[in-house]
Amino acid sequence: MRAVVFERFGEPAGVREVPDPAPAPHGVVVRVEATGLCRSDWHGWQGHDPGIELPHVPGHELAGTVEAVGTLVTRHRPGDRVTVPFVCACGSCASCAAGDQQVCERQTQPGFTHWGSFAEYVALDHADVNLVAVADELSFGTAASLGCRFATAFRAVVAQGRVAPGEWVAVHGCGGVGLSAVMIAAAAGARVVAVDLSPRALDLARRFGAAHCVDASRTGDTAEAVRDLTGGGAHLSLDALGSPVTCAASVAGLRRRGRHVQVGLMPEDPKVPMSRVIGLELELLGSHGMPAHAYPPMLESVRAGLLRPDLLVTSTIPLAAAPAALEAMGTAPGAGVTVVEPWA
Repeated sequence: MRAVVFERFGEPAGVREVPDPAPAPHGVVVRVEATGLCRSDWHGWQGHDPGIELPHVPGHELAGTVEAVGTLVTRHRPGDRVTVPFVCACGSCASCAAGDQQVCERQTQPGFTHWGSFAEYVALDHADVNLVAVADELSFGTAASLGCRFATAFRAVVAQGRVAPGEWVAVHGCGGVGLSAVMIAAAAGARVVAVDLSPRALDLARRFGAAHCVDASRTGDTAEAVRDLTGGGAHLSLDALGSPVTCAASVAGLRRRGRHVQVGLMPEDPKVPMSRVIGLELELLGSHGMPAHAYPPMLESVRAGLLRPDLLVTSTIPLAAAPAALEAMGTAPGAGVTVVEPWA
């Protein structure tokens, strides 16, 4: 099969022929019809994830059809249209037993713990626990965006963030995750302030329901701007980018007893204004994807047209263009979602 492969961290990747994967007894092989280009893939390519072994194939948010099944798989068969959370849970550890598959103690992640979906085929573990059926009316490009950024944003806003109608929600960073969070929070009845450097990203944030936009390239103190626009600070704030600057601004822009959710990954732990956290009794929360069993409410909102992840897909590229697009994320993360189609 053809796949995007990099031999050294931070050096250009290339498309080449590699062996087809085989399913584990509990797993499947999926023919990849679409896979999203995510900033997490860029972090992996840069060497920020110690679990990646070289040479490596990135890619972790995908949709496609089941090509082959392992001998222990009972719920899926070849031809099934599926997607999968980026965290593939084992289904048997204590966290999984509690329903917290997103923090599984023995999790695997395509594109990180093993070769991923920037390829024509990808192997996925524990299929009966992790695969999510994709309805015929949902395109593979839209479905691919669900497994990481949209599902992650949904759980970050709804479950971890506990958004409520009428609350102020600040979203720092309006890439794929951030724009998803804007759309989800607005659909929940919240008033959203979107913060980003990119005018195009802010235009999309307005389109998806942001009440106010803050251009970080022209605003010296984005946290102060958020506090001014919201009459004292956001009830809920998300760092959807993952940088020391956006993390600190997210915390500093909260009102008393506000909630910060960290979604974006960072190479190193940032400095957080803990005196403010203590004095205002702020909550600091992490959000790490969403387990497969929690998908139905999100999918129902998509089916009903309340959420439109299809509108977030702003570009589609072939596999040959993926290495350059991956490298460009370091300097120009872009707005919206870029989908790679390996068979194009």
